[in-house]
Amino acid sequence: MSESPVLLHTDARGVATVTLNRPERGNAYDEAMLAALSQGLEQLAENPAVRVVVIRGAGKHFQAGADIAWLEHAASYPPERAFAASMATTRTMKLLNELNKPTIAVVHGACFGGGCGLICCVDIALATPEAVFGITEVRVGVAPTPIATHMVNAMGLRHTRRYALTGERFDAEEALRIGLVHEVVAAERIEARLAEILDAIFLSAPGAIATTKRSLLEANGLTLQAREMAMLSHESWLQRASAEGREGTAAFRERRRPSWYVPPS
Repeated sequence: MSESPVLLHTDARGVATVTLNRPERGNAYDEAMLAALSQGLEQLAENPAVRVVVIRGAGKHFQAGADIAWLEHAASYPPERAFAASMATTRTMKLLNELNKPTIAVVHGACFGGGCGLICCVDIALATPEAVFGITEVRVGVAPTPIATHMVNAMGLRHTRRYALTGERFDAEEALRIGLVHEVVAAERIEARLAEILDAIFLSAPGAIATTKRSLLEANGLTLQAREMAMLSHESWLQRASAEGREGTAAFRERRRPSWYVPPS
């Protein structure tokens, strides 16, 4: 098992790399990963030596969404703890979305559920052509409420409605078309492209970047307030604890169709 669910490294230039580090689980998140990611983002926000944050996934995939085993376990939490678990996701996404540094995601392999939420919250998202995406929560009977506002902000309501309601998987070119990622770059070229973007960022004043980012979000109502966070988290845990949530996670674990599926006639 991986030693730490999130690895942080900052180089001499001020590039902080955040690596999601549960490769044996496709970097799927649980409470431990969310706590480590939140703590790491807070540390990076407060560190004046950090100029830019790059988010990566260890191993074969970028981020495969919520850990199904954890979702199944969390469905039995008492209300207060269940709400706190959903709030952890909501708060982590808020921290990333409103971070006072420019943020870049480098996406490869699977990017499902909360993984899509993460890349909706960064300033720049790059993907390899082989990356596969999906807002898949509804397939296991839960709802993507902690990432809902960020998906609409990134992709618009029209595209979010399509993919959040069907749970369909789609490729990198479709992710580019709907605004989920900014560029699709060949795997052998993506590090060079990242270097070019980093160089552009280092030509820009860090204080001006922070002010510009804050003003863009605040003036357009794209920051989450406490009331909205509570509403999103409340709806999340209620659906997770519902009969659908329990059936969906069980069906996924047992590799069968959920009870609500109606086959073609």
